[in-house]
Amino acid sequence: MVHYALFSFHDNYWKASVDDRKHTLRSFLKHVQEASKKTWFYQVYPAQTKFDFLVWSTVECEEASAPTEFMAAFAHATNSFREFITPVQNFWGVTKPSQYSKAKRSAQELDPFEDTRKPYFIVYPFTKTADWYMKSREERQELMNSHIKIGKSFPDITQLLLYSFGLQDQEFIVSYETDLLPQFSDLVYELRMTEARIFTLIDTPIITAFLQTPEGLMKLFSGK
Repeated sequence: MVHYALFSFHDNYWKASVDDRKHTLRSFLKHVQEASKKTWFYQVYPAQTKFDFLVWSTVECEEASAPTEFMAAFAHATNSFREFITPVQNFWGVTKPSQYSKAKRSAQELDPFEDTRKPYFIVYPFTKTADWYMKSREERQELMNSHIKIGKSFPDITQLLLYSFGLQDQEFIVSYETDLLPQFSDLVYELRMTEARIFTLIDTPIITAFLQTPEGLMKLFSGK
């Protein structure tokens, strides 16, 4: 299970002294890291004004109770900070093999448990139209083949697909990692021109995030 949490700093945070801001944010990041097996932090503001930063948490779900345990741990880690750091939006889902790819694992499928990350991370929810699901498996496969072909022409861009059917409003969450934002923009531009695009109902909001260490976030958002 993968969970993306987007936060913004409350006015109370900015009204506090620099030392108090540092203490609050340092404590928040420490508690969040303890809630899951793997945690990554990203700067969002000023790419967007609605969110300041993103927390990416990954949980192994070998036990049926794992989602419950993570949700409780994450709530416990963050709720006491709401006076200063406000949760704005969360996206989450589970991983499983793609029904449109014969390979068990694509070379471009990013591993959320890896110890290194690329500098740019793009996340957005995704929902297909009802007409898409009325098509046969073969028709959908044919449309996806061109989609997959374009993706393979950008081998340096990795992707993680999460399934959220019945768990959140969207059906999927698509996440990409890249070393070059212009290259990623080129990929999306080409994907927009495939026939499969006709069957896209929603693919916003797009969240572009910038990898940061906890120390980097402290420097950016402590105000000094």
